[in-house]
Amino acid sequence: MAAKILIVEDEAAIQELITYNLQQAGYETVCADNAEKAMIIINDELPDLILLDWMLPNMSGIEFARILRRGERTRLIPIIMLTARTMEADKITGLEIGADDYMTKPFSPREMIARINAVLRRLIPEATEEMVEIDGLRLDPANHRVTAGNKEIELGPTEFRLLHFMMTHTERVYSRNQLLDRVWGDHVFVEDRTVDVHIRRLRKALESVGKDDWIQTVRGAGYRFSAVAALPEKDSNAEI
Repeated sequence: MAAKILIVEDEAAIQELITYNLQQAGYETVCADNAEKAMIIINDELPDLILLDWMLPNMSGIEFARILRRGERTRLIPIIMLTARTMEADKITGLEIGADDYMTKPFSPREMIARINAVLRRLIPEATEEMVEIDGLRLDPANHRVTAGNKEIELGPTEFRLLHFMMTHTERVYSRNQLLDRVWGDHVFVEDRTVDVHIRRLRKALESVGKDDWIQTVRGAGYRFSAVAALPEKDSNAEI
């Protein structure tokens, strides 16, 4: 699934140019020309990354970034600041309020794409189209294929997204609610037990290549992806 990028830029020509180049690079885009409109978009659905202009009408990009960083729901959204300011103090200000990168105008489309890719790889690798491979299990987001050796593993779209997320966040434990937010989306209202159903389906698919035990249950906490075999549960009534 292509990453969604919110472009917050009040100059129409720049907004159009950025949109064109991002769409050519395979990204999904949505635009706003001020912070108020951007917040409406964010409240409807979280973007994967925000390109945020410093000089906006009514509320500056810096102040808007501060608001986003204070919000529990928005504090982790990657932000790249866009500005014509070139002074070192301005760059430091942008980074200190929580921006993940800083681009000074004018910038080339190639530089913009490179910086976006770098931030996404670092902060939300599941939003990229890069191949992921762990001990022979290979996931190709661009072609929506999962293989182990020469065997292709058939997965539904939800199981594919779930595996992609887990393979790019190995060894970390995620609760059902966290998986719902990161895989299903934070505005999708389904029961947390839905995660269990898709975990079962994912394990069943991986069983054919002997890797079903890589999707591990951590009792009372959630699920973890690990190529290191977990110790067997002693409790026969343990969660799936």
